Amino acid sequence: MKLLTPVQALALVTLLGCVINCYAAGSNEVCRKKEVEKSRKFLIVQIFNADTNKTINTFNDSSMQHLKSNVTRVLIPYFFLVVFIIGLLANGLALWVLITRIKQLPSTFLLINLALADLLVLLSLPWRIAYHLLGNNWVFGETFCRISTALLYGNIYSSILFLTCIGADRYLAIVHPFFSKAIRNNTAVYCICGGIWLVLVLSMVPHYTTKQSYWIDPLNITLCNDAFPIETLTNYRPYLICQVLFGFMIPCLIVVFCYIAIISTLALNDMKYGHAIVATLLVLLVFLVCLTPFNVTLLIQIYTQSSDMYYYTMICLVISTLSNCIDPFIYYYISEEFRNKMMGLLTAYRTETGSGKSNQSTLQSSNQSQPSPPQSA
Repeated sequence: MKLLTPVQALALVTLLGCVINCYAAGSNEVCRKKEVEKSRKFLIVQIFNADTNKTINTFNDSSMQHLKSNVTRVLIPYFFLVVFIIGLLANGLALWVLITRIKQLPSTFLLINLALADLLVLLSLPWRIAYHLLGNNWVFGETFCRISTALLYGNIYSSILFLTCIGADRYLAIVHPFFSKAIRNNTAVYCICGGIWLVLVLSMVPHYTTKQSYWIDPLNITLCNDAFPIETLTNYRPYLICQVLFGFMIPCLIVVFCYIAIISTLALNDMKYGHAIVATLLVLLVFLVCLTPFNVTLLIQIYTQSSDMYYYTMICLVISTLSNCIDPFIYYYISEEFRNKMMGLLTAYRTETGSGKSNQSTLQSSNQSQPSPPQSA
């Protein structure tokens, strides 16, 4: 029988000593603490108080520091507020133009759905703004926490999928114009958009069915979707991996392929491709700058379950909502009809404003040129 080397024997003794200490000091306490130190998100540490017969939810020091920082309580909500104001105005105007001023082609219907998805993301932000401004304290109840979480995450990924469909539609129209005539029709695009919304609703079921808000005793606040017990995090891991894979990675590859093929085809046929380049750069800006950091940090956090990494994930989530302010500019450079209508509205507004000022100036000049009435003695 082969004997253990001194190093192997020392490692074995150390391991046995750790196991014995865990059980000797109370396995539920010591082993659980070591597991928490190794695996945490904003991971809730649940401690049973025998005196009150209640379970107390608490945190490690790093999580408490992040939740008390000005970044989560001041910077994040004010960034959300800026995105909400700009995005609501831009997407509201874009949606109005797309519905009332443009011929309803398949490409137009895809743009309408993207604008609608962006608006749903923006409409979920006021509750998140209030949540962070109140010191990361959710006061709207468990049900609305689940709904707002599903709205935020669901429509972020619906925006990605609609951007992907718009890229694929442009690819078919420019690279395969004859083949695309048979499949680019209103019936097909209605089915695709309906399928995307159905998939998004079903994919958000875990958010609807899982408890999302937890009271944290030391801080006297209720967190919404920012902290979970370790059992919930373990169950969430496969779902989040699929979310990043099918909701971001695969669509990102499709979009990059489509726009490279579009620009190559336009260049080879000596066609104008200035607007196509700008649209491509804007789409890549959305994916690489706005959406990639959030999904990468989310994926890293899934495996490390570090509270520090989750802190950066929160910041990247805020940056990802910036895409809702960029999307209206994508409509401008993708759709020539949308571009013409917007330029027409802008020209009409300037003309109306200019004529109004001109009329007012003429009226003032006329009043000044009239002789003043004689004053009575």
